[in-house]
Amino acid sequence: MNIMKLTTAQALVKFLNQQYIEVDGKETKLFKGIFTIFGHGNVMGLGQALEEDAGDLEVYQGRNEQGMAHAATAFAKQNKHKQLMACTSSVGPGSANMVTAAATATANNIPLLLLPGDTFASRQPDPVLQQIEQPYDASLTTNDAFRPVSKYWDRVNRPEQLMSAMLNAMRVLTNSAETGAVTVSLPQDVQGEAYEFPEYFFQKRTHCLERRSPTSNELRTAIELIQQKKKPLIISGGGVKYSEAENELRQFAEQFNIPFAETQAGKSAVESTHPLNVGGIGVTGTSAANRLAKEADLIIGIGTRFTDFTTASKQLFQHEDVSFLTINASEYHAGKLDAVKVVADAKRSLIELDQLLTDQNYLTGYKNEIETAKKEWNNELNRLYQTDYRSPDFQPEISGHLDEKLPEYEKALNTCLTQTAVIGEINKAIDEDAIIVGASGSLPGDLQRMWVSHKPNTYHMEYGYSCMGYEISGSLGVKMAAPNQEVYSMVGDGSYMMLHSELVTSIQEGQKINVLLFDNSGFGCINNLQMGNGMGSFGTEFRKRDNGTRQLTGDIIPVNFAQGAAAYGVKTYSVHSIDQLQEALKDAKEQSVSTLIDIKVLPKTMTDGYDSWWNVGVAEVSQKESVNNAYGDRKENLKLARQY
Repeated sequence: MNIMKLTTAQALVKFLNQQYIEVDGKETKLFKGIFTIFGHGNVMGLGQALEEDAGDLEVYQGRNEQGMAHAATAFAKQNKHKQLMACTSSVGPGSANMVTAAATATANNIPLLLLPGDTFASRQPDPVLQQIEQPYDASLTTNDAFRPVSKYWDRVNRPEQLMSAMLNAMRVLTNSAETGAVTVSLPQDVQGEAYEFPEYFFQKRTHCLERRSPTSNELRTAIELIQQKKKPLIISGGGVKYSEAENELRQFAEQFNIPFAETQAGKSAVESTHPLNVGGIGVTGTSAANRLAKEADLIIGIGTRFTDFTTASKQLFQHEDVSFLTINASEYHAGKLDAVKVVADAKRSLIELDQLLTDQNYLTGYKNEIETAKKEWNNELNRLYQTDYRSPDFQPEISGHLDEKLPEYEKALNTCLTQTAVIGEINKAIDEDAIIVGASGSLPGDLQRMWVSHKPNTYHMEYGYSCMGYEISGSLGVKMAAPNQEVYSMVGDGSYMMLHSELVTSIQEGQKINVLLFDNSGFGCINNLQMGNGMGSFGTEFRKRDNGTRQLTGDIIPVNFAQGAAAYGVKTYSVHSIDQLQEALKDAKEQSVSTLIDIKVLPKTMTDGYDSWWNVGVAEVSQKESVNNAYGDRKENLKLARQY
């Protein structure tokens, strides 16, 4: 047996260089590179190995461990799982920062390899710098926090353990049904320890993303169910994109006249203007999708996890005989809502179902309902695009006590812009193949409803975890995956302040991203939520403390975000009017460096409602009648919802 004497870290780098992936006969390298922030726990181990011989891996310098891991997640998501980035940090606060990113990847079923350093396996210097000691268990470290948010977790306490650890890591990273964050912890002394590895550990490995076919029984049961129904509705999830089943979805819907709605992850699989595409569904859905969903007698979920936002907390589907059919690579997700399950690849399943239903001459019972619903929504969409605070009949889209305070915001932010009008203007101005990226706040709801996608895979929303701070880091990862397309980060002021570190990395790497920052001086989405359920505005507006009441009810805090970003070398713009917005969007296209457009918008001017409900915990007992009323409304809506 041929052997190679290498350190654990050197062997890991060599192994990663030999991993390939094959999809439909096309083979590519699985790992493009590795994001790094070096500390004492990894710099002389994995850092030394990368400096000495990184192979084909490109090494990228992160600015924040969470941010770089979000970028790696977005890179894999935009690449439809077909190429990945790894991430390494030191143990302690560095690795702890990546826990949030691990949860984000796992919630979205996106492959992400994390390689945090760890404390000494020998324990000789314990407690080493940044080590957390637990008197009841000396084996615990910060990295154990990754266990509940990883799809696979391991700690390499001896060099030879690396071999089984990495083979298991690859098993999960290349399994479309079970993928997510994979954490392999590397004690810093073990990283530098040498071992005689068998040469066959470093052989080229090609991992195939297999397309699982539905069984004959699954197909028979699905066909029998569909034939019984007259008004089915398809819900297109992220699995449609990852399976590259966009054309098959289009063909299936057209062949049998079935409308389809989109989840956040599924949006832009098929263009928004398609006659059967009724848009986003659920809590952040359109009136067209939600009204058809209430009347549908069959819900066909394709590649969706049926989250509470998609199902409106399981209250959306009101037909007395509604049934559920799911097509999902994951048996776990396929089994939700007591559905008839097709546990298989979306593309292959749609092809086979199409053939069988065509043989049966199946056609839905829809007449003009789809066209009418879409027409009504398009009229509403045009109204939203044209909302004008200066018009005499203006009413905020979301009611609340801020209605009377809008003049105060107009003065403090020096703006009369509404959020819906700004989104409409951006949608018209940017290129049709440009990619928008978002994650949190009120923007995902507005975008799922309002954004008109013209090209496939141009809507990139992280909403499985709705992680504040993903937007800019994610935009960097998307740009690295799609270097020839413009990328726009759609981010609120609260999320921007939470994490925008990888904006600097975009400058360093020459990867131009465009940040569209919506500043309404508060956590507007949660302000809507609390006030919509009977509370006042409490701790969600960005205000100074009132010296008299000692509450956060003082003056609004204005922030010049453009000025701050300019210090990084970003081209910036300050926008207070539609004319300024149009000029900024036009000029940003001409830039070769990252840009930031600081857009001041009025609160309460985002979208709301459209025949949906969201189950939020409300106090059962309160001194405020409005909270008691909200609790009563919740009880009534729960009567209409499925219990599981």
